[in-house]
Amino acid sequence: MRASLIQISVHEEEPVDSRRQRVAALVREQSGADLVVLPELWTTGAFAYEEFGREAEPLEGPTYETMAKAASDAGVWLHAGSIPERDPEGPLYNTSLVFSPSGELAAAYRKIHRFGFDKGEAVLMGAGREPVTVRLPGTTLGVATCYDLRFPELFRALVDAGAETLVIPAGWPERRRAHWTLLAQARAVENQAFVLACGTAGTHAGVPQAGHSIVVDPWGEVLTEAGPGEEVLTVDIDPAKVAATREQFPALKDRVLGLERPRQRG
Repeated sequence: MRASLIQISVHEEEPVDSRRQRVAALVREQSGADLVVLPELWTTGAFAYEEFGREAEPLEGPTYETMAKAASDAGVWLHAGSIPERDPEGPLYNTSLVFSPSGELAAAYRKIHRFGFDKGEAVLMGAGREPVTVRLPGTTLGVATCYDLRFPELFRALVDAGAETLVIPAGWPERRRAHWTLLAQARAVENQAFVLACGTAGTHAGVPQAGHSIVVDPWGEVLTEAGPGEEVLTVDIDPAKVAATREQFPALKDRVLGLERPRQRG
């Protein structure tokens, strides 16, 4: 399976619609890939909190339409990163969109863990509730977003739902880049899965972004890693390696905690 991670540079001076069209063109250029992945909140910037409300769109809004067409034109599975979604009956959500090669919406995932510690995304957006997986030919994707990377229990739930390839779009800050690499490798090793983690470049509302999108195999080996700027990272992975790794080193079979409900006392 050939995967292309598009590490988009987000700059405030570029109009959002212009960036949509530019990113759509980049997606179309990946027509030889099987899966293309975009970063988190690339329309606005993950730290541009004031833009969330102004640029929020319905699920089937302009980004949905542009990315569906790009996926269809390229003939690829497209994880289109995430958008600030405006639910007409609720709050905003940080929502990821996954499209099939025919341009159909295969899944939408509302980010469960919101970043901000009682400010920013944590108060401006609602929390998703359901883990999401997507079945592709040859592998099952487990979908997570940025801050989710710090919560291993979500990834256990994705693995229990059949995930073999974990896809994580992000707007991760440069000042914590070491955590980005460390946690991507940890999620791969502990779940014996591929990790495709796609971040942004540039600066969001004065916050320099880490870039350094990364692909990690089920043994924790870094297969490829981007630099700090805008870049397309392409790698061939063998989905069969997940089953082989889990058979060769069957650590997941030795899980104890979290598999049974605790007994009631008293």
